[in-house]
Amino acid sequence: MSWANYYIEKLKSGETVQFRPRGNSMKGKVESGQLVTVVPINGKELQKGDIVLCKVNGTQYLHLIKAIQGERFQIGNNIGRINGWITQKSIYGICTNVEA
Repeated sequence: MSWANYYIEKLKSGETVQFRPRGNSMKGKVESGQLVTVVPINGKELQKGDIVLCKVNGTQYLHLIKAIQGERFQIGNNIGRINGWITQKSIYGICTNVEA
C-alpha cells in the first residue's frame, strides 16, 4: 500500500483530508512534517504552481504543477525535479493550506 492511498480514497469520495508529508522535495513550499489540507478538485481549474496530490508513473506525490499543455499537466517538486506528464484523472486533490 502506498503512502497516499487512504487520502486519495477520501478525496475521491468528496472529503477534505489533512496529513503531514515527509521529505524535502517541496522545501520552501511544504516543509517535512507540516500539516497540509487537501481538497477534492471538484471541477476547479488547475493552474501552474498549484500543489496537488497526484500519481505519476505509479508513484504518488504531493508536488507542483510545473506546466500545462492542453489537457496535460507536468508535475515536479520544488527543488528542480520533474516527475512527468499526467492528465487530470491522475490528480486527486489540491492543497489549500500548509501550517506548522
